[in-house]
Amino acid sequence: MQFGLSESQKILKDNARRFFSVECPFTEVRRLMETETAYDAVLWSKMAEQGFTGIIFPEEFGGLGLGKVELILLMEEMGYALVPGPFFSTVVMAGSVLDACGSAEQKKKYLEPICSGHARSTVAMLLEPNAADARITIASGRLTGQKLFVPDAAVADTIVVVTSSGVFVVDAKAPGLTIARMNVMDLTRKLYSVQFNNTPAEKLATTRWMQALDLATAALVGEMVGGMQRTLDITVQYAKTRKQFGKPIGSFQAVQHQCADMYLETESSRSAAYYAAWALQENAPDAAVAVSIAKMYASDACRNVGNHGIQVYGGMGFTWENDLHLYYRRAKASETMLGDAIHHRERIARLVIDSRAISAHEAKSA
Repeated sequence: MQFGLSESQKILKDNARRFFSVECPFTEVRRLMETETAYDAVLWSKMAEQGFTGIIFPEEFGGLGLGKVELILLMEEMGYALVPGPFFSTVVMAGSVLDACGSAEQKKKYLEPICSGHARSTVAMLLEPNAADARITIASGRLTGQKLFVPDAAVADTIVVVTSSGVFVVDAKAPGLTIARMNVMDLTRKLYSVQFNNTPAEKLATTRWMQALDLATAALVGEMVGGMQRTLDITVQYAKTRKQFGKPIGSFQAVQHQCADMYLETESSRSAAYYAAWALQENAPDAAVAVSIAKMYASDACRNVGNHGIQVYGGMGFTWENDLHLYYRRAKASETMLGDAIHHRERIARLVIDSRAISAHEAKSA
């Protein structure tokens, strides 16, 4: 197994770092997060020109055809820059579901515009209100019900709706569709509730959306790693320059321990994210377990790294003028998105138990 990045992967990562430092500096992040949608058409167009919107999708649909490891590297740099907007919901979530579940005609219709940057999309997962009359029902190709915590729905051209009866695509301008803002922890990623009232929808060819969910989870971990790295860098820089009793606070052992713990959890999360991406790319038998291990560890680690950063900064860390608290907000939101640590520990247990049961059955049959 190759434990290092290839030359082309290093170039992709370095180019992405330079691109976002120029096109999405922190002044731009703050400007966008205070808008209604955190979306900027000019930035989106420039990302499409770089090929980011089609990074992992087949070339026949306008994508670059790169691997899952490359996607995780790009997401790491986007997390480092705290890029606002609908990239994760459009490319990683909706694009992956369309690629996994759509027919060739449906991919041509829905995935190709995403790859070219001419369309945005999002995914309404299985998060529905508890009230029975609000849950999604399907009749004659029309949806009725409500989905919660749908990212970037206000700027989406299509919404991919996951239900117990299949996966559907709904035009954002379809009759009977209502979108309402929800309160958010992460100001750079807006969430919405989506109400369907006899809304026409197109059913995708297959229901293999769980494959896309694993990829989205691994990509989210990559983004979390980037955020942790930036939090560490900001904190270390502050510890070198902030003086107390005539010395930089970074010279104090208690502060050094905090930074060392941040470094340990960041690097461990990065290793887990890279392995999960590799396992998915190579269709390794433990791919699903690797994804859950990465998300389980990173969910706790990103919160801990944020906590340490805030403590090193003291009260300054949570002031509005300081950038650190914005990474902490993203970390807290990502901690629970696509399953928190408890969810993924339970999933690991189920996967391990199921695999052992299958192995025992095969051994008995032999």
